[in-house]
Amino acid sequence: MTTYLLALDQGTSSSRSIVFDTQGRIVASAQLELPQIYPQPGWVEHDPREIWRTQLSTAKEALAKAGLKAGDIRSVGITNQRETTIVWNRKTGAPIHHGIVWQDRRAEPTCVQLREAGHSDAILRKTGLRIDAYFSGTKLKWLLDNVPGARAAAQAGELAFGTVDCWLIWQLTGGKRHVTDVSNASRTMLFNVHSNQWDTDLLALLDIPACLMPEVLPSAADFGQTANEVLGGSINIGGVAGDQQSALFGQACFDAGMAKNTYGTGCFMLMHTGSSFQTSSNGLLTTSAAQASRQPQFALEGSVFVGGAVVQWLRDGLQAIEHSGQVQQLAESVPDSGGVMLVPAFTGLGAPYWKPDARGTITGLTRGTTMAHIARAALESIAYQSAALLGAMSRDAVATGGTPVSELRVDGGACVNNLLMQFQADLLGIPVVRPACVETTALGAAYLAGLSSGVYQSTEELSALWKAERRFLPTLGKDRADELMQRWEQAVRQTTAQ
Repeated sequence: MTTYLLALDQGTSSSRSIVFDTQGRIVASAQLELPQIYPQPGWVEHDPREIWRTQLSTAKEALAKAGLKAGDIRSVGITNQRETTIVWNRKTGAPIHHGIVWQDRRAEPTCVQLREAGHSDAILRKTGLRIDAYFSGTKLKWLLDNVPGARAAAQAGELAFGTVDCWLIWQLTGGKRHVTDVSNASRTMLFNVHSNQWDTDLLALLDIPACLMPEVLPSAADFGQTANEVLGGSINIGGVAGDQQSALFGQACFDAGMAKNTYGTGCFMLMHTGSSFQTSSNGLLTTSAAQASRQPQFALEGSVFVGGAVVQWLRDGLQAIEHSGQVQQLAESVPDSGGVMLVPAFTGLGAPYWKPDARGTITGLTRGTTMAHIARAALESIAYQSAALLGAMSRDAVATGGTPVSELRVDGGACVNNLLMQFQADLLGIPVVRPACVETTALGAAYLAGLSSGVYQSTEELSALWKAERRFLPTLGKDRADELMQRWEQAVRQTTAQ
């Protein structure tokens, strides 16, 4: 009898569900857009009820498209937008506020206070993270400080905190399980990644009652059973990982030195470092990788805040294109960007720069500049930011006795853009490899669920399933690539000098 796995992929801009067979092939999928809420500049929110509604709807639709029932699914895997912070009432299940999205910057004043008070080194040692409003801890503090009655209710044990995976598990299990995995917990700035436990000192530092926090399990584990009424039967939830760690897992990057880049709303590059916790000297974060057991696994990570979102800006902001798929054709209508550099620092710059106050710039404009040049510069900005990340990773790897990354595995929506992938390979000087299944974020969650439920016996079995669809080989000389990167860094300096 064929066994199927259901992956729930709750992202920043949409909720998706994908049914996979045991070979990692897509059987059916469904997707719904998730409304974005912008209460004021720098603030980004999601309605937790909409997160659940869209995710449940797509799960039911994917099962219906596949002609399957709950009893045909061996296990459910969940992957999710990370850091997004939700607090709800344990008795009623009602959220106390909209979820505060990872892109949201409202907690920056708290971060400034923490940095000025000298907590940066201690937080880096325990969590692998820099102090930044990106992470869940300061978002949670903001909710407790600003939602009327929240702090008193939290201290009375009436509230639950969770990242999106935790919220979905609560809903799927009918409120029976308040649980998350190590990869999501490691993005809160409240979790000690060495002991895999919530850190009492960090909770105290941000004045967060410990009773708010979920139980933390390995990424492949028993997260509970879906309530019968949710999907028409009880299904084991066997795998959970934050989207970027899930993509690393789905790309079969299980060994130290293997790296992947996901081209989504933002860009997220991770390099596996095995069981070795390495802090970066080049502006990267250390994060817990998805763990198939209780043995800690780590990765170096760099985050680009605006990746594919720059194409959405071309569409919605500049109205240069009607739909995102037109951007490659427009960009290819000119041979290059005509000297234009676009730095899309719409919400600050992430790794390796960490300039939260930076704002976007376009430089190199002339009377001959057209919208096609700007479109090409926008696409190229995704590759430039990613190349800066890989350069930082390789320097860190060499500094710790490793070797530079030898190939980059890619996934996410924008990796289907051949122009972008070729330019990425040209800048990096190494092969850029696109897999046969680019839905590696969902695939990683399915693989984790399959491991915990006995569909797969080992990660070696999963490595054998990974297949390349296309390899993009560099065609640009190193000197020219270096020259282009120098021009990019100059544009970044102009952006951050404002």
